[in-house]
Amino acid sequence: MPSDEIKKKVDWAIKVLGLEEYRRRKPKNLSGGQRQRVALGRAIVKDTKLFLMDEPLSNLDAKLRVSMRNEISKLHRQIGSTTIYVTHDQVEAMTMADRIVIMKDGVVQQVGKPMDLYEHPANKFVAGFIGSPQMNFYDVTVNGNIVTFEDGSKITLPDSVTSKLGGRQGELILGIRGEDIMLDAQNIDLFKADKQSAVVENAEVMGNENNLYFTFGGASSVARVSKYEVSGIGDRIEFVFNPMRIHFFDKQTEICYI
Repeated sequence: MPSDEIKKKVDWAIKVLGLEEYRRRKPKNLSGGQRQRVALGRAIVKDTKLFLMDEPLSNLDAKLRVSMRNEISKLHRQIGSTTIYVTHDQVEAMTMADRIVIMKDGVVQQVGKPMDLYEHPANKFVAGFIGSPQMNFYDVTVNGNIVTFEDGSKITLPDSVTSKLGGRQGELILGIRGEDIMLDAQNIDLFKADKQSAVVENAEVMGNENNLYFTFGGASSVARVSKYEVSGIGDRIEFVFNPMRIHFFDKQTEICYI
């Protein structure tokens, strides 16, 4: 490769990785995160058909991780090389992948597009791994259309949901994501027959949204609500489950039925 082409690629990688001020430093004088970026640069300047990246962003600070996620995604689209990207960070997996392979103890649990795994998890492990905050899980008893929680709370399932269960009754695990626990007046009025209440134990103000933590159904729970739905610690909140967004898992195998 001509020297001017090499320089052009090196300059591009240094700029993308934010290493301009460290250009003249030796590796021994770099931090762990900076060395990680250098290693990433060595990989991306090559016209390779296959990349294998093993947690390449793990030592970077939060701001740089977001930037590098975007740059690696753009790079992947530009060069068209197959990239196998190993990570424990489900946000990286969801935002960067065309297809995700979720593994547990060396065994593949599910393969699919990010939103397919989010909306239709194969089992409880996948459901709990994908999504932040994690999906809420409850031990329940299903009898016909009635779901009873450990603390005695009950909700009624629509026929369309029970039909998907295929007649399965008894002890199951109910799963629901935080954004499907509704606190707004419109949904509470819509599902008022199944309205529940709890006391807020902790609140995370995220800016664009709020996470409210409380105990319900014998389990720790979190509702992901709008930034306009402000509740403080000790406040009693009323909420409903969106019945069309409920998942059910087998209690022994943890396979997802819905």
